[in-house]
Amino acid sequence: MGASGLGSALANCINLSNLTLYLAGNQIGDEGASGLGSSLANCINLSNLTLDLQSNQIGAIGASGLGSALANCINLSNLTLGLGWSQIGNESASSLGSALANCINLSNLTLDLYGNQIGDEGASGLGSFLANCINLSNLTLYLGKNQIGAMGASGLGSALANCINLSNLTLYLSSMNISQILSKYLKSKRLVVLKIKEW
Repeated sequence: MGASGLGSALANCINLSNLTLYLAGNQIGDEGASGLGSSLANCINLSNLTLDLQSNQIGAIGASGLGSALANCINLSNLTLGLGWSQIGNESASSLGSALANCINLSNLTLDLYGNQIGDEGASGLGSFLANCINLSNLTLYLGKNQIGAMGASGLGSALANCINLSNLTLYLSSMNISQILSKYLKSKRLVVLKIKEW
């Protein structure tokens, strides 16, 4: 039963608006992550969600499935999603961003993708899709311990500079050189707070 069973049970809580689940360090895998997400998509009143799934052997399929399911949570405004130390890779980082861009009411997002084999393509794609989150005002991205180089940093920075309502942005990266590149792109008058940290 596992994570999918937990999600199915929670889907019956029709008035649920706030949910925090810490499931880090288990063996949920792709199937469990997708199943959990699909079930949570049935929680139509869910507006605040914290979901910590770090170190759970979640790969590309699981991350894409989870993201697609969460895109159906139409009332979601605050999301903290921990997928650190998984095997998501480039394509699924972009897919996750694409799915989250459909969360039209999302205003606060913390996305932990630490140690996920994400390269330049994935970072650029993630940024491009997050730029479509039209109501996003606060964004924290953990992207350390990936394979993001100068090209990926440039793509991410130029994309996030187009987030029209973004006022607070915190980025955690592994290289100070990348941080300097991002800073160049993100000198925006709209940003009230910009923090780029090496981590």
